[in-house]
Formats: sequence, C-alpha cells, structure tokens
Amino acid sequence: MQTFTYSARDNKTGERIKAQIEAEDQQSASKLLVERGLAPLEITADKVSSVGVTRRGRVPAKERVIFSRQLATLVNAGLPLVQSLDTVRKQTKNKNLNSIISRLVSDVEAGSSLSEALAKSPDTFDEVYISLVAAGEASGTLDNSLERLANQQEKDAEVISKVRGALIYPLIVLIVLFAVAGFMTTKVLPEVVSIYSTIPGAQLPFITVAILKISHLTTHYWWITIVVVAAVVFALRRWLKTPSGRHFFDRLKLHMWPIGALMSKLYMARFARTSSTLIGSGVPMIKMLNTTAKAVGNSIITDSINQAADKVKGGKSLGDSLRGDPNFLDLVPNMIYIGEQSGQLENMMSKVADYYERQVDDEIKTVSTIIEPVMMVIVGVIALIIVAAVLLPIYHLAGTNLSAGL
Repeated sequence: MQTFTYSARDNKTGERIKAQIEAEDQQSASKLLVERGLAPLEITADKVSSVGVTRRGRVPAKERVIFSRQLATLVNAGLPLVQSLDTVRKQTKNKNLNSIISRLVSDVEAGSSLSEALAKSPDTFDEVYISLVAAGEASGTLDNSLERLANQQEKDAEVISKVRGALIYPLIVLIVLFAVAGFMTTKVLPEVVSIYSTIPGAQLPFITVAILKISHLTTHYWWITIVVVAAVVFALRRWLKTPSGRHFFDRLKLHMWPIGALMSKLYMARFARTSSTLIGSGVPMIKMLNTTAKAVGNSIITDSINQAADKVKGGKSLGDSLRGDPNFLDLVPNMIYIGEQSGQLENMMSKVADYYERQVDDEIKTVSTIIEPVMMVIVGVIALIIVAAVLLPIYHLAGTNLSAGL
C-alpha cells in the first residue's frame, strides 16, 4: 500500500477536497475516489513509511472525542463502516484528523479491520483506544465501544484540565515576581549603587553586592546564562527519558508535598476508569491489565500493575494481587475484590473511578488552598531580599550624612 495526496471535487456538492488516500498504485487510488463519488483532479504519491506507521501533528483530545461519538452514532444507526468514516471525515475540520480518517477509509476498503487501521496512527490513537475498538469488532458492539471511549476521554480530559488549572495561579505569580525582580535589579539597584559610589570608602552591604553580581552576569553575559539553562534543560529532558530518570520523577510525583496525594488519586481514577471501560467491552483480564499498565501514565504504577498481572496469571484474583501494594490506595483492591466476588467488577471499577475523580476535585481545592500561602511566603522572602538590597545602601547613606552633619 502506498499513500497518495489527492485533490478532488465532490460530485454532489461541488466542494473541492484535499486529503490523503492509500492504494496499491495511482490508478487504484483514482478508482477508489470515483467509487466515493469524487472526481479526481490531482493525485501525487507520498513517501512510503518503512514500517507502515504514519506520524502526524497531534490531534486534540476534544477532536478525538467528537470523532468517536460521531462514528458510534453512525455505526449504531446501521450505516456501513466505510460510509460512516467518510461521513465523519466530511464533518471534521481538523486537517490532521481529516487526513488520518481518509487513510482509515482506504485501509478499511482494502480489507483491514478498523483497529488495524487505527494502529497505524499511534500518536493519535493509543493502545487503550485500539484495544477497545478491537474488542468491539470481535463482539459486534463497535458502537458501544466507541461510546465508552468518548465518555472515558471526556472524563480524562476534564480531570487533567482541572489539575492544570490549579497550577496556573502559581505559575503566573512566579512570572510576575521574576519580572519585578528583574526590573529592580537591572534598573533601580544600579542607580542606587551609582550614587553610593560617589562616597569615598563606602562599602556596599553583602546582599547588595551578591545581587549586583547576579544582575551583572545575567545582563552582560546573558548568552552564557541561556547556554547553561538550555544545557541543563536538555540534559534533564534526556535523563527523564531514561528508565531511571522516569522512575525517579514518577516516584517524586507520588510523594512530593503538596501534590503527592492529588497525583496518587489521579492515577487511581485513571486505572479504575480505563479498567472499567476495557472490562465492559469484553477485553480479557490479562489483556486489560497490560493495556491499562501502559495507559496509566506513571512507571511506578505501571510496575505494580505488571506485577499484579503476573500474579493473576498464577491463579490469584486481581483484588488479592493488588492488596498490600504500597502504590495502590487500600480502597482499590478492596472494591475490586468485592466486584470479583459479586460478578460486578465493571460496576465496582466504575464506582471507584467516580469516587477518586471526586477526590481529585477535593485535592485540587486543597492544593490550591495550600499553594496560595506558600506562594505568599516565597514572594515575601524574594521581595524582602530585593528591598533589602536596595534600601540598605540608602539607609547607610542617610546614616553617613547624618553623622557628617553632626
């Protein structure tokens, strides 16, 4: 299969369409377009990926939710999958997603399953998405699986949005603080020092000298500062991509005050929501655990889930496998155990997800309440240092002039 970029006119609406299609050759691509009711205007071959995987710009989570919900509605209404995909493509404004859907249509027309076609766009559709679609195809409930995916993605996006929102306030305060500090050290402090230097034998306070040196370094050797900061950021990013760096940062998120409790409950909610969705779509237990381990977003929690999966393979229940794990809050294995005993594991996992999503809301409020006084203390300390560096020389000058007058 080869990817072609085409320009065509819709025979019904006269609309000019530019997208991508996959076919064996240019003639096959033209034939597929004609079968879709399009009049090909231009077809050019793209470079072929050596592994058959396409990587494009990121598609926003909101666009994926709309895609999933629209496709679920059309499939549920009885429309063929190819026609449903093509209908969704015509309604999609996002260029990246529109291009991906065009390829999905081509792949499905060529005989691929939807899950196989989705797997060629790993940057857009993760393993949870693909597993749920595959389970829906196998059980004949693709529309239900897509609806579950849309619901899960909405809840995930909502929780992540709330967490990010809680961090906006301290970020803005820090930006303003550093801007004010920069103005004071580069504009105000040098003026004070120039006046101070006219007095023979006068000695600047230590704190003023220290801040002056920092200011001199950042203003006269700014390029060194940028190089050092860039090198540190680059090295840190590279280290965080290694297993040891990723484990360190993920463990820090679980235990760092004051966000440790928030992050722990966030991961519990994500684990429970993803598990409930997969179980409800008929995904087997081991496959569910393997998929959830990759989707939870924390390597420490991932290791715990993988260890639980090994115990489940050995014959233990999931609740017993997770019980006693320090990375899982006690409620999770207890609720799972009850769900397994009652045959209502999906419902129990959904209730756990609902509970921890509410807990995340409470933790966000708590963290926000804590951050405000902490930020005030930080602002006060930095402001005190800057003010002391400016005012101490002035007070010293005033004292010197007063002594001279006496």
